[in-house]
Amino acid sequence: MKTELLECELTLTREILGTIPKNKEVYSKYVATKCADAGLSEKEVETVPDIEEKGWTGFRTDEKGPFLPDYMIRGFLKAAAMALKGQSDIKAYKSKIDNLVFVFPDRIRLEQGGKTVKAPDGDYERPLRAMTMQGPRVTLAKSDMINSGAKIKFTIEIVGNKDGITKAWIKELFDYGRLSGLGQFRNGGFGRFTAVIK
Repeated sequence: MKTELLECELTLTREILGTIPKNKEVYSKYVATKCADAGLSEKEVETVPDIEEKGWTGFRTDEKGPFLPDYMIRGFLKAAAMALKGQSDIKAYKSKIDNLVFVFPDRIRLEQGGKTVKAPDGDYERPLRAMTMQGPRVTLAKSDMINSGAKIKFTIEIVGNKDGITKAWIKELFDYGRLSGLGQFRNGGFGRFTAVIK
C-alpha cells in the first residue's frame, strides 16, 4: 500500500476553547445516544474532567494534561472541505477523508514555549441566545481556554489514491484555519491557527 506522510504543526493565533462537557454523566449519555456511529466508546468517558456545574466545557485530559483527539483534526478537514467545496473538483470529500486520511497520534498534545501544556490557562464565559417555544432565552456558557501561541504537532498519512486527496489539497484545507479554527465558538474567531505542513 502506497502512502504519503505529512508532518503538521499548527500554531494558535487565537485562544482555543474546550469542547466536551465537564460532567461525566452528561458526556456518557451523549456518547450512548449520539456518538455510537462516530466510533466513540464509553472508555473515552475516562478522559472527561468531572465537575458538578452544568454548561461548562473543557478539554479531554489524562495524567499528562489536556489533549486534542485525532478525530478533531479530521473533523476540521471535513468542515474546511465543505466550506471550500466550490473551489475543488473533489466529490464525496467526507467519505474520502474518512477512508484515506489518517491522523497520528490519537492524543495530540498542546505545547506552549516548548513544554507540554499541563492545564488550561483560564476560562471564557459568554451568553448563548436561543429561540424556544416560550420565546427568546439566554443562558451562560463557560469553556476552559488555552492561550494563543500554543502549538500542536501531528502526522497525517494519506493513502495513495486517484481521487485528488493530495498534500496540496490538505494544505489548502489547513489554510482555512486562519479564518475558522478548532474547538468551541469558532464562529467567534476562537481556535484560529496558522499551519506548517511538510
